[in-house]
Amino acid sequence: MKKIFFFLFMILSWNMQNTYSCTNFLITKAASKDGSTMITYAADSHVLYGELYFSPAADYPEGAMLDVYEWDTGKYLGKIKQARHTYSVVGNINERQVAIGETTYGGKSELRDKTGIIDYGSLMYITLQRAGNAREAIKVIAELLDEYGYYSSGESFSISDKNEVWIMEMIGKGEGNTGAVWVARRIPDGYISGHANHARITTFPLEDGKSSISSRNLENIFEPGIENVYAADVIQVARNNGYYDGKDKNFSFSDIYAPVDFGGARFCEARVWAGFNKVTSGMEQYLDYAMGYKLDERMPLWVKPDNKVSVHDVMEMMRDHYENTPMDMTLDIGAGAFQCGVRWRPLTWKVDEETYFNERAISTQQTGFSFVTQSRSWLPDAVGGILWFGVDDSYSTVYVPMYCGISKVPWSYAVGNGSMMNFTTESGFWVFNQLSNFAYTRANIIYPDIRKKQAELELRFIEEVQVIDEVASKLHQKDPEKAIRFLTDYSVNSGNQTVDTWREFYGYLFTRYMDGNIKEAQTVPDDHIYVNPKLKQPGYSKEWYRNVANETKDKLKMEGGEQ
Repeated sequence: MKKIFFFLFMILSWNMQNTYSCTNFLITKAASKDGSTMITYAADSHVLYGELYFSPAADYPEGAMLDVYEWDTGKYLGKIKQARHTYSVVGNINERQVAIGETTYGGKSELRDKTGIIDYGSLMYITLQRAGNAREAIKVIAELLDEYGYYSSGESFSISDKNEVWIMEMIGKGEGNTGAVWVARRIPDGYISGHANHARITTFPLEDGKSSISSRNLENIFEPGIENVYAADVIQVARNNGYYDGKDKNFSFSDIYAPVDFGGARFCEARVWAGFNKVTSGMEQYLDYAMGYKLDERMPLWVKPDNKVSVHDVMEMMRDHYENTPMDMTLDIGAGAFQCGVRWRPLTWKVDEETYFNERAISTQQTGFSFVTQSRSWLPDAVGGILWFGVDDSYSTVYVPMYCGISKVPWSYAVGNGSMMNFTTESGFWVFNQLSNFAYTRANIIYPDIRKKQAELELRFIEEVQVIDEVASKLHQKDPEKAIRFLTDYSVNSGNQTVDTWREFYGYLFTRYMDGNIKEAQTVPDDHIYVNPKLKQPGYSKEWYRNVANETKDKLKMEGGEQ
């Protein structure tokens, strides 16, 4: 008998610390080189074990119920009606090419309703099981919250299908008040958006029946011209709580329900700025805002990229330590002698009663998993949707294609293959963590090798996918089940082989760079003759040696000069 609900096994591994975790970017069809829609997601938590979730499609009898457990803690919240049919879901994309990502922003804490039954994590995966397109996902979310209540704090969702990309932001109504207030906006075609643990929707068009509707007319969400949808009481709830007394047309969701402060800008909005800055010129005008200094000069919700972006460009958007900006994490003293772009927690600390902080970048060591989804309208659904999946730090991961129509996932990424406190070399999460944690020790020396290998694998996959698409599409016309088996074999083999390759690559890097050296094997004509490898000992940079000399003064100075 099929299980009623698939993420019981996931909540044990996701006890998420939501402070400044997760980053999403949203790419529309006309902003991408190939006409696909894309969303990204980095699930950043120091205790999240990176694995690839899978739920098969299922049919349920009339009257079946679904138990809901809080995504972060496993706490039982209650029961809801089960759908008669659910779609299969691979990670965060379903068989209809619908994808959902999230970031938590918190907002006004008094609006959380702990009597609600559905939390943000359960909401994502329940919706993926039930929604055939992005607009239907918004409708499912709104109706579930109205009927069962919203348990979590403020949340931003990225929602995409093969034609559209939407951003939806919500927050509860307070203890005992069922439902949530929310706004959903369609990203204009040709533009990109992003969110990173801060609400980003400010003012929005009010109901006109043509482009904007309220939840009173939710059935009209499927009309082609509708681009903005919001809860009918989104402004009234703010008035009732004394948050707002201005004109409806001036109401800003973010400014009222989650006002931006220094931390919201520097730790959250700065990540969105960094991603935009990679693909859009002119972002320097928002640098002061991103750094927390001019909070009234907010970034736009979406921007137009200078050039259409490829899936690899989007992967690269997820790999950033603010390089070549005033916040560059590889250049300050916290980077150490080898320009490492990660910082150990805590995020803030005190010295002589003054509070200081580390930058919070898109790329971070505590990522459990991240992904880039592609949804492509010109292909059959089973072929068109791809979850480019990676575990651990996005800067050093390899994104591997998982087609949305597959019937199982690679063992290397599967639930049950290791855990956060159970190390195994069969697990992609642990294999990638071995390598990245080794690289942190001498980042500017080791990372170039990693980035070269990473690009080699990802670009090869991108080329392969073009062939797989063609073969699978032809198979799908004649025998959809055979096409599914073909896509499953490709995705499973790609995942397992990538982890095998990375395991061997770790061995190569460890022997090459251990003990502060750089070694290169020397080839000899006779395999039975051993020759010592060539040895380099680069030491530290001149700048770092100068820092050491200045700090230690005469303590380390050689008597009598050079020896």
